[in-house]
Amino acid sequence: MIQIFDGAMGTMLQQAGLPAGACPELWNIENPAAITSIHRQYVEHGANIIETNTFGANRIKLTHYGLSDKVQLLNMAAVKAARAAAGRATKIAGSVGPTGKFIAPLGELSFEEAYEAYKEQIAALCESGVDIILIETIIDIQEMRAALLAAKAVTTKPVICQLSFGADGRTVTGTDPATAAILLDAMGADIIGANCSLGPAQLLPIAEALATATTKPISIQSNAGMPQLINGQTVFPMNPAEMAAWVPKLIAAGVTYLGGCCGTTPEHIKAISQAAADAVKPTLRLNLHNKSTAVTSRSKTVYMGAALPTVIIGERINPTGRKQLSADIKAGNFSSVKKEALQQIRAGAHILDVNMGVPGIDQAAAMEQAVNELSMLVDAPLSIDTSDVKALEAGLRIYPGRALINSVTAEPERLEHFLPLAKKYGAAILCLPLSDSGVPATASERVIVARQIIHRAMAIGLRPQDFILDALVLTVAADERAAAETLETLRLYRKNFGYPTTMGLSNISFGLPRRELINAAFCAMSLSAGLDAPILNPYNPMMQDALSASSVLLGHDQSGRRYSKDYAASQAAPSADKPTAIQPGDTIAAIRQSVIDGEKESIIPLVRQALAEGHSSLTITDQGLTAAMNVIGEDFGANRCFLPQVLLSAETMRAAFTTIKETLPSAQAVIAGTVVLATVKGDIHDLGKNIVAALLENNGFQVIDLGKDVASEVIVETAQQHQADIVGLCALMTTTMPQIDQTIKLLKSSGVKARTIVGGAVLTADYADQAGADAYAPDGVAAVNLAKKLMANEKALL
Repeated sequence: MIQIFDGAMGTMLQQAGLPAGACPELWNIENPAAITSIHRQYVEHGANIIETNTFGANRIKLTHYGLSDKVQLLNMAAVKAARAAAGRATKIAGSVGPTGKFIAPLGELSFEEAYEAYKEQIAALCESGVDIILIETIIDIQEMRAALLAAKAVTTKPVICQLSFGADGRTVTGTDPATAAILLDAMGADIIGANCSLGPAQLLPIAEALATATTKPISIQSNAGMPQLINGQTVFPMNPAEMAAWVPKLIAAGVTYLGGCCGTTPEHIKAISQAAADAVKPTLRLNLHNKSTAVTSRSKTVYMGAALPTVIIGERINPTGRKQLSADIKAGNFSSVKKEALQQIRAGAHILDVNMGVPGIDQAAAMEQAVNELSMLVDAPLSIDTSDVKALEAGLRIYPGRALINSVTAEPERLEHFLPLAKKYGAAILCLPLSDSGVPATASERVIVARQIIHRAMAIGLRPQDFILDALVLTVAADERAAAETLETLRLYRKNFGYPTTMGLSNISFGLPRRELINAAFCAMSLSAGLDAPILNPYNPMMQDALSASSVLLGHDQSGRRYSKDYAASQAAPSADKPTAIQPGDTIAAIRQSVIDGEKESIIPLVRQALAEGHSSLTITDQGLTAAMNVIGEDFGANRCFLPQVLLSAETMRAAFTTIKETLPSAQAVIAGTVVLATVKGDIHDLGKNIVAALLENNGFQVIDLGKDVASEVIVETAQQHQADIVGLCALMTTTMPQIDQTIKLLKSSGVKARTIVGGAVLTADYADQAGADAYAPDGVAAVNLAKKLMANEKALL
């Protein structure tokens, strides 16, 4: 049966008399009759799930209104108002919206602060009697993780997780629908979906992508099209009939929960409900990846399985036997860890194994820092390699993806402590066939131990797609049967289980000469026997050759296309304008690459070196820093990197600017332009604006950030006072969009010559044009590029 949500609450409240800029949740106690009336209209028009008026009723959001101590009161009153309108068959969903802040290291809000705020609100909603928890309009998967973990900690009620995606099919921080679905499904979300930002036409492919990655029910609540500015009013153009026309397509895609977001009314919900009743009922969805195991980062999914290309797990972030790396980690210096990560990715690693096993340190703290640093730096999923349960949870809790746990053995202590963490955080587990009895000598014994691990894991709720089996490699120099037993283990794993397989290859050659040759030969043999994801040193060219050739021979590289392409690339002469590597002594190129890679630790000595070599600050800025950010901007636009990497590069650039200023105090900083930024009156959301401010400042602009909920008059006065070159305006609420138009009109009528750039989740290029803006920025990188272009145009006119 198709379930029908209600529609927009904010615009309905405004029509009922809620003053602009007032706290919507405060009406739960000041005007509960109005709230109940809105709910009742939706129920009467076909909604069988109504959402409480608690979208912003967490302590962080309520702080803006001085109501942070009223969380329980406001949430309880909201549930009471909804219950008064509910029919016998009506379910009440407790609405839980975003905090409005990024979680560290993207922002200043700690993961635990977000978790506690969500826990407090969700507990209040559950105590008040909601039937469902609805976490909605989330733009960062890490915030969704915090909210979902909080929900699971306080209730067994169904939890719906709805993210907001942009027109590029990703969230603001770069998560695609399939990656989100895989992670949230593993963490225990009951229903997964999307709402807001887009209309049904744009959300249809999002729904299709979600449905291919999970068998959980799919929920879609779209806007009534994309907003337009008509006669000074924000209008969502789709009428009820037009919106309902998309219902059969959404249901065919696998959607079973339908509703409306911005611009939708009771009439829209009535049309959607009628269309759903007439539509062909959805068919049972099959899991297209039931023979594989997936791990994810924030923005990327890697699948492992028999019918899939070989996955390389890079082993180099491991201090065992490596004095310098061990010393760096012990000193709290993670520059070596980050360099190893970047180099392994360039060498072809798909997953990075992370081990912080340095004696005498706080391994939990080290693992948390390493995971935080790496999740900003690279898009490869991580394998958390530890025998320390505290270090394991520290890494899993802070990781904005689905990690691989390396490893779970059949030892009672590992089973007792590691398996519940895998379940809680949605991690995949590497099953290593070791037990209290020691190392199983034969393949058949290893299968028995692996089966014990899998049985215990499934007993606590892990699924077939959560396992990867280690065949266990012993050194052939000590046991002549070691290689043969490992190969037989791989064959038996495939025959008895069918789960993906892995193992650390290099153990086989320990104590022998020409280890690279033995490792490469053993790799080829293992791939033929059923190895899917070897753990290895990706820098080894002989190993890479063996992997590439084996991929062709095993049918994973059709017609040898990738093999041929890689060979051709290896034989090609380097281009004059695109050198394959930084030439020794080219400090400017090294600076450029450090900014691209986001290596904050290395940029400072490089800038000092460049200055000592006689390079001017202008050369460093233009050829090193600005050139690097141009590359980052291009990569961002092409979805080759995402917001975390952009911010990391911007921070590195700022560190370079600071170093230039400290080293050459007399050097005059060149200001790219003066920008006044503000979120418009009545809008308390400033997440996107804060990103824009950081990126502009790191690109040499002077930024006057007025914050959120800023009156037009204040914006105009500030622009005049600072002789601003550009005014940037942001609106994230449909009810405050007209403030964009009004502010631009006031700027022009007051004689302010500054150019205007507007942006925000609810805005479009057409809306910006209708409002009279000079430019529309869909994201922070675009805002910087537009600001540079506008300034260049101004200078050309002088």
